[in-house]
Amino acid sequence: MRDTGKPPDRAERLSPTLTIWGVVGLFGCVDKIEIPRKAIYRLSIYQRCLRRLWENGLEMVSSSALAKAAGVKSSQLRKDLGYFGQFGTRGLGYSVEELLNAIRELLGRTQFQPVVLVGAGNLGSALLRYQGFEKEGFEVVAAFDAFPETVLKRGIGTAVLPIGDMLEFVKKGGVRLAILCVPAEHAQEVTNDLVGAGVTGILNFSPSVLQVPEAVTVNNVDLALELENLSYFVREEG
Repeated sequence: MRDTGKPPDRAERLSPTLTIWGVVGLFGCVDKIEIPRKAIYRLSIYQRCLRRLWENGLEMVSSSALAKAAGVKSSQLRKDLGYFGQFGTRGLGYSVEELLNAIRELLGRTQFQPVVLVGAGNLGSALLRYQGFEKEGFEVVAAFDAFPETVLKRGIGTAVLPIGDMLEFVKKGGVRLAILCVPAEHAQEVTNDLVGAGVTGILNFSPSVLQVPEAVTVNNVDLALELENLSYFVREEG
């Protein structure tokens, strides 16, 4: 099982590198790239920072300025970018638009990626209203729940379908990403169904450890656990 429940540190311990095939960057085509998983995590942060710079009309950015915005050292930034090409001009920095496009291409963000959400209760419904997914290149194409009529009464704009329709929908749509918000006692069963239908990436909000094949990646988001961690440090500082 490859479980990146606390990215990127846990992912780094379980699988230190990720092999990406057929990446076409600004400077040609590379057949194979092996990138540490921590670097992949940081690339997502760089992409977000660059998008904000681009939205603010900046055309160039220095490595030091971009590194500061991302919360890393300049040397780390240059090392991460060096995994998939040579970027920037000495004395001028990086072209914001070109570097943004290159990272988006590497991360598969050049077109919307379909996502399904399973379990549209209080948390699931809140996530369906979240506008940030679309900004990052993800589209929640459907949600599935045991009581879809109840969910629709909450004014959810996304299609909410019976849980029994999930397998066929995922298979026909070629969906590879899923958000899991079901109770713990149902999490593994739903996960098995999603994996069987072709899902290979799961964002798990259920408070349970999921058992999945090696080819499937699970990122766990346990809000109560995060609060427990914060509580410890607040107590220590007090």
